[in-house]
Amino acid sequence: MGKDVIIACDFASKEDTLNFLDKFTGRKPFVKIGMELFYAEGPQIVKDLKARGHKIFLDLKLHDIPNTVKKSMAVLSRLDVDMTNLHAAGTISMMEAALEGLTRPDGTRPLLIAVTQLTSTDQERMENDLLIKEPIDKVVMHYAANAAKAGLDGVVCSPLEAGKVHDTCGEKFLTVTPGVRFADGDIGDQKRVMTPAEAKKIGSDYIVVGRPITAASDPVAAYERCIAEFVG
Repeated sequence: MGKDVIIACDFASKEDTLNFLDKFTGRKPFVKIGMELFYAEGPQIVKDLKARGHKIFLDLKLHDIPNTVKKSMAVLSRLDVDMTNLHAAGTISMMEAALEGLTRPDGTRPLLIAVTQLTSTDQERMENDLLIKEPIDKVVMHYAANAAKAGLDGVVCSPLEAGKVHDTCGEKFLTVTPGVRFADGDIGDQKRVMTPAEAKKIGSDYIVVGRPITAASDPVAAYERCIAEFVG
């Protein structure tokens, strides 16, 4: 599976999303639909973007009891997304149930990846709020290993962790990495960032890029720059 750039379409409405995507008259970018857009527009936004020819990463981060997640994933599988995700903290049994629910009767399914720890969670918050005393790096790799054990395809992780995830879980275990910025760009509220070229070198399989593309004066040029640096 080749590397690809996923544009985070963090818009509040279908109108804003389509106005943005209408700028791309050549290729159809792989796009991420997150909670904001999905909750605003519902499943129809997925169907609309699929009909326009886009691959879709549905970023809803499910986390519930195994049976609920299984049933929810069965519903999402009918939307024909290309990738979706859940929280690894839901345990191996939840991840296994999710995989079972996501798999269609013909055996096909979207890629399923796990979130290990959110980028907003640091060591202090993990210890004080979650009562997890282990080093955060150890926790992230343990969660990644659990996801692999459950049969998932990969994890969402910092680009700085991509190489270590591959060392822990194998080269075919996918790393989907946000926190990517251009070398000459504004890092915004991200504290741990990497350029597309650096992310490629360290082993990221997919990079998720939001504002460096969506807020650019020329989003298409910014996207093509990402493709050139990351995919080559």
